[in-house]
Amino acid sequence: MHVGFIGLGNVGGKLAGSLLRNGIKLSVYDLDTGSVNKFVTRGANDGKNPQNTMKTCDVIITCLPSPRASNEVMQQMLDFVTPGKVWLEMSTTDEAEVRRLGALVIEKGGAAVDCPVSGGCHRADTGNISIFSGCDRSTFEYILPLLTKMGRRVLHTGELGSASILKVITNYLATANLVSCAEALTVAKGAGMDLSIAYKAFSISSGNSFVNETESQVILNGSRDISFTMDLVAKDIGLFQAVADRAKIPLELNPLLISIFADGIKRFGPRELSPNIIKRLEETTGLDIRAAGFPAQIVDDEPEEIGYEVTV
Repeated sequence: MHVGFIGLGNVGGKLAGSLLRNGIKLSVYDLDTGSVNKFVTRGANDGKNPQNTMKTCDVIITCLPSPRASNEVMQQMLDFVTPGKVWLEMSTTDEAEVRRLGALVIEKGGAAVDCPVSGGCHRADTGNISIFSGCDRSTFEYILPLLTKMGRRVLHTGELGSASILKVITNYLATANLVSCAEALTVAKGAGMDLSIAYKAFSISSGNSFVNETESQVILNGSRDISFTMDLVAKDIGLFQAVADRAKIPLELNPLLISIFADGIKRFGPRELSPNIIKRLEETTGLDIRAAGFPAQIVDDEPEEIGYEVTV
């Protein structure tokens, strides 16, 4: 199987690295030629452009920053889709858009899968991330050996588009948790608590979470480096809102989160690291929410293992 990977950013570069590390024949393409060259020196082929990548590869993966970017790339590839080609959309994207693009691929005789990842860039780097996969069962079984080289836990979520719905829901949950962690740490500081003790209390309590164990630590370090930016958060919770609106579900919390991150982007810029949403509270209160002994970045210390399908 020859795999083409388009999009070598924070997540895509790590997923493509897992494929290369695990012996998959790989061609890569990115607008950043420096990223492509790094992969070529490690043994990958230069995909040259989206058209050539689709022509020369069996499975084509896109991992791009927005639905608009995915559409632009697909329009370049579509004429070269032939029966047997499989498109994997690993971007966090709009379920309606992935269904629209997927239908175009299927019309050409190809197969389409939305398979976003979840679990943080540190787990994408080690192949221990989770992957959701939306497609028919036969296509899922064909690509499962490939997915298990990029992720530890792989869940078949149902039809095309279902994985993207679940992805933006989980990102909404993480965003709500990030804001609540920021508020909790700030209140602890304002109430005179030692922040190291406060973090330990959160971690051994019913208030613990994946976000607390990762993002709270880089907040306290001061680096705030989780390899994710405010514009990406805004995109994801906007996509979640669109899912809710189509389902006619009235939301109360997500519109507030959208407002909070819009204000964060206005103050600090769209490419500001997302945990720095706490700076809104730091500026308002004059408090410094940092403590000694916390890591600047989160590193996955689990050994890499071949993944497996999670069954329900």
